[in-house]
Amino acid sequence: MTRTNVAARLRGELCDLFASVGPDAPTLCEGWATRDLAAHLVVRETRPDAAAGILVKAASAYGERIRSRVADRPWPELIDDVRSGPPRLSPMRLRGLDDLTNTIEFFVHLEDVHRARPNFDPIAVDPSVDVALTRLLRRGARLLARQSPVGLLLSISGHDSVVAKKGEPSVTISGSAGDIVLFLYGRSSVASLEFDGPADAIESLKSTKFGV
Repeated sequence: MTRTNVAARLRGELCDLFASVGPDAPTLCEGWATRDLAAHLVVRETRPDAAAGILVKAASAYGERIRSRVADRPWPELIDDVRSGPPRLSPMRLRGLDDLTNTIEFFVHLEDVHRARPNFDPIAVDPSVDVALTRLLRRGARLLARQSPVGLLLSISGHDSVVAKKGEPSVTISGSAGDIVLFLYGRSSVASLEFDGPADAIESLKSTKFGV
């Protein structure tokens, strides 16, 4: 897998998983089944007017109405919509922007579906995915860790550590790039990590609600 097609491969793997588990399978996204998650991905890439509701609370009701409408499409059609990606002339089709905006997005949502299944076996992460996630963690660590109540050092397996937030007291979290991404995207319950630092600082960090 090359650097330029990691996001595309993860998109394909998620669509294949959608087809395998069906439209009503659970996900780690609270209140959403797979149909809801697929609709979110379609709206995110094809309806910028509605996608604004993901980040802007004032637009969330409108965005949710559009997403619900999209979720009513036939399941095979909805999967095809996710697989085909943004419109042909969308800047999100540019490889650099696809890499930047979709690698973590599709990795996290692939795990949202996979890890919500009972007795799941961890997905073996391709080394190229690990490298891509590490690169994006380095670029976005400060943004992703902005809600941390303590200093935060990311000790990524097989890679140099990343200072995500300066401050004292400080906590070091150690694990794979994928598990650190999941933690910083609010999936702490399924992230396999080790924590080092003062006990109260670790507890404060673990109780923080992370996510974009």
